[in-house]
Amino acid sequence: MAKRTFAEPLQVEDKRKINKASLKKLIGIFRFMLPHKGLFIVGLVCLALSSGTVLSFPYLAGQLLDLASGKTVPYFTTINQVAIALMVILLIQGFFSFMRVYAFSVTSERTLADLRQGIFQKIIWLPIAFFDTRRVGELMSRITSDVGTLQDTFTVTLAELLRQSLTLLIGVGIIFFLAPQLTIFMLFTFPVLVILALVFGRYIRNLSKKTQDRLAESNVVVEESLQSIHVVKAFTNEAFELLRFKRSLTEVVKLAIQAARYRGLFVSFVIFALFGGIVAVGWYGALLVQSNQLSVGELFSFIIYTSFIGGSIAGLGDIYTQLQRSIGASERILEILDQEDEAELPASASPKIKGDIAFNHVSFAYPGRPEFEVLKDLNFSIQAGEKIALVGQSGSGKSTIINLLLRFYQINTGTIAADGVNIQSFSLTDYRKNIGIVPQEVILFGGTIRENISYGNPAATEEEIVEAAQKANAIEFIDRFPEKLDTLVGERGVKLSGGQRQRIAIARAILKDPAILILDEATSSLDSHSEYQVQQALEKLMEGRTSIIIAHRLSTIKKVDRIFVINQGQLAEMGSHGELTQLNNGLYSNLLKMQLHEQ
Repeated sequence: MAKRTFAEPLQVEDKRKINKASLKKLIGIFRFMLPHKGLFIVGLVCLALSSGTVLSFPYLAGQLLDLASGKTVPYFTTINQVAIALMVILLIQGFFSFMRVYAFSVTSERTLADLRQGIFQKIIWLPIAFFDTRRVGELMSRITSDVGTLQDTFTVTLAELLRQSLTLLIGVGIIFFLAPQLTIFMLFTFPVLVILALVFGRYIRNLSKKTQDRLAESNVVVEESLQSIHVVKAFTNEAFELLRFKRSLTEVVKLAIQAARYRGLFVSFVIFALFGGIVAVGWYGALLVQSNQLSVGELFSFIIYTSFIGGSIAGLGDIYTQLQRSIGASERILEILDQEDEAELPASASPKIKGDIAFNHVSFAYPGRPEFEVLKDLNFSIQAGEKIALVGQSGSGKSTIINLLLRFYQINTGTIAADGVNIQSFSLTDYRKNIGIVPQEVILFGGTIRENISYGNPAATEEEIVEAAQKANAIEFIDRFPEKLDTLVGERGVKLSGGQRQRIAIARAILKDPAILILDEATSSLDSHSEYQVQQALEKLMEGRTSIIIAHRLSTIKKVDRIFVINQGQLAEMGSHGELTQLNNGLYSNLLKMQLHEQ
């Protein structure tokens, strides 16, 4: 048996291999840049000009030395002329660098805003089945951390890749022109040192990553212990938790010391390799100067160009790592963007529904559990304006009926009809506008009371909002607040009581004015006073509407027209409260007796 650890395994740093297929994924994100391609091209031009002006600096610096040693150089006759040219080059390079950074930054911010908007737009239109298999934190990570990774790619990595590539290619061409013999000597020695430095550096980074992972694991121990402090103290396991934390910290220290040892060796190696390479090139260059095959200025220019080239090679290693991360981020984002939206038909000619409902031979299993059929050949019909209660044990299929009526899922077999028309024939948006819901657990948005009520109809006037609040028996507590309708409800409505949240939800449903109303036992968790006020508001809301109540407390549904008893996904009993209580050993009467006994 595998040993169970207290801490969940940490996510491994996501790096993808760079190949044709993975690059195609990354390029797929670039479609969001197309609307801003003009500014991006300006940035590319400025990047090329900036890199070109920088590469002219070592050449002019070499000519400065040659003039100082009395050698004749082309284009210039005095040291002052070269110095002025160098200052002009620096000013031009500074201007092009500013324009490059500005153009890429503006392009990046606009592109990423479009990307974030595109991801959120895609997520918000995805079907409920998608959210059944995804965590909210995971989806938030796509919009935040993954887009943040791509932001580095658009603003820094892409520009650096082009700049370092240009520096490497043009720089190698220039040093071949300046000193072919010295270039060949350098190409035999310098790349070996750079490659060794890259390999060494990667090993150090892996050790540092392991240290961070161990530190994160130790933080998990602290987090778990503090979150479950009552359990820790109840079981007198303070010493056990301290020992867990100590063991974790010991591993952190061990890895950190090992990383520090190799980091010290790495710094020494880099210094030796860098200056050793310069010494080797300088030694061979000095021999060429001594034999008059190379001037002092040309040797100076060559050494500066060599440092530029070495920096480019080292920079490309970091860029490669960043591209790997970017490809991983782009794959996760494209996975969402490639999902299929909820099927949306064109707007219906007559979207207003009267409220007749019919389930005809409906069978259904959730996509995540296809082998377990929740509804089995379910048949029933509801007349417009009728009040229906759905009763049954947990897991019998009551909530599934509501989910299918709202078209959150596609049924496997059978049909659901509204006013005699298959609900799949309606535009999804137009269809859902005809359905209102007051859930058991009301979730409000973190704005004002006005904003939460008007969520039922964003185009509603102030008078309509106040009227809805009055019908929901909510105006009496709203008027007691100093800010009245502008009162902030807090995150998820935490600043309001349960009864107040329920009445705002009812006002929201009233403002929507739906033909079909769904009530998920909206009074089950309220005190007597709040229940009375909410019940009155619900009765006003149900007038003239097809109402479906998911009943948990059977005493609250005595006044409905009919009760549907659902058992194992099928309609087991149907009738009024009086009719069902007369059935000997009936499911409804047994459920009622159990609840009365519990009281």
